[in-house]
Amino acid sequence: MIHLQRVALEIKTVGLYDLILQDVLRIAKKTKVSEDEILEIMEEHPIILEDYKQLNVEYNLSNIHLRDIDSSKVDESFKEEANAVNKNLAELREIEKYTLDFEQSSTLVIIFSIEFFVLFSVQYFIVLLDLKEWQIPIYGVFASSILFAWLYAKKQRKLYEKNNAIFERVYEETLRMIDDLEEKGALKKSELIIVECEEHI
Repeated sequence: MIHLQRVALEIKTVGLYDLILQDVLRIAKKTKVSEDEILEIMEEHPIILEDYKQLNVEYNLSNIHLRDIDSSKVDESFKEEANAVNKNLAELREIEKYTLDFEQSSTLVIIFSIEFFVLFSVQYFIVLLDLKEWQIPIYGVFASSILFAWLYAKKQRKLYEKNNAIFERVYEETLRMIDDLEEKGALKKSELIIVECEEHI
């Protein structure tokens, strides 16, 4: 569901992907590359496409470059299947954030940020407010917060794994459904492709 031509164009022209473009240029050993060269490099180095997809998810941009099927343009006998595809696409967009590695997710960053704040607060209470006689209970609270953060991170990791598995299953199922509708002449997949991202315009 990712439109590779669009990926190549965006890597070449959109500032958000400058670091990825630098990697492409390094691999190509050139100072300038065409979209076709980017496509070739992506084929030889799949990490380039993975970096693109991950960056999009981090910036809340979808890697699903297909628009919903306009059921008003679909024959009545295919409406149910078209609606099922649209439902799947909505689900994919909803859980796409879970395709990130948990270790690189914003959830983990938030957990670390909170723990840093708690540690700073502990130091503030003990040193600046001269509460040295309370340092054991205060450090106890900090230790408890570490335990809570660890348990929460573990729970979130499982949520990421579960939703990532759901994403993979629904993704493959949706591709099959779209291909099936195209074979039946109900639609043209090429007409569903979103060739440019509105956020980049």
